[in-house]
Amino acid sequence: MKPSTAEQILDLLLEALLERQAARRSAEVLEGQGAAVKAPPLPSPSTPQPPRPPAPEAPEPRPAPVSKPPREPRPGEEGWRPPLPLPSVNLGRTLGRLLLVLAALVVLVNIPVNRYGTSLARIMPDTASLVIRDGLVLKGSGPDIYVLQDDKLRWISSLEAFEFFNYRWEQVHIVDDGFLEQFEKGRPIHVLLKCRGSPHIYALENGQKRWIKDIPAFEAQEYVWEDVKIVDCVYLRSLPDGPTIPEDAGPPPQP
Repeated sequence: MKPSTAEQILDLLLEALLERQAARRSAEVLEGQGAAVKAPPLPSPSTPQPPRPPAPEAPEPRPAPVSKPPREPRPGEEGWRPPLPLPSVNLGRTLGRLLLVLAALVVLVNIPVNRYGTSLARIMPDTASLVIRDGLVLKGSGPDIYVLQDDKLRWISSLEAFEFFNYRWEQVHIVDDGFLEQFEKGRPIHVLLKCRGSPHIYALENGQKRWIKDIPAFEAQEYVWEDVKIVDCVYLRSLPDGPTIPEDAGPPPQP
């Protein structure tokens, strides 16, 4: 049966369509081969990216093993050597020189250094008395105690005077009698006592009160009014009477 005209037209259209599709496919294949050498297009920001796998952790460095120092061989073991001898210090020669120096010092401190034949070892019995100065408290072989003032020895007449002027026993330096003889004797240090309501003045010596008769007798002894100490009358009466000043002044009155 002969196809109709419409069917023939459809067949022609179908063949033309097939040819066009084939030509398009061949053109797409050629374009794909040329684009293979180009970089792939960047993904769109809206396109979610797959999560990347975490980077593998670097292994922790292991400490290097500490090498122990080699143990030194002990006596009796193989490889042991005795220590080297120390250099000599000439101990015998050093001791000999020290003894010579000590002997020279002993001779020097025992050579007489003044006209009394007193040696340095006896003149200066301790380090505190090496400096001659005012206020130096000295004592010889006897019981008397002196204070050096203006290159003069002033005798402290009594224990009361010693305590009244605030001297201390640790200040007393024991010296040779020849050392004391170098100095001129000064005015003694006395304590003069007086009580209120009484005109009489007494010198305190050796635990006794010595009545001073009048002002001429007071001045003859080179007393000074600054040495007069006001005390209680009861205490003054309790002290025993000593020789009057002067000694022919008669019986002493009581304060």
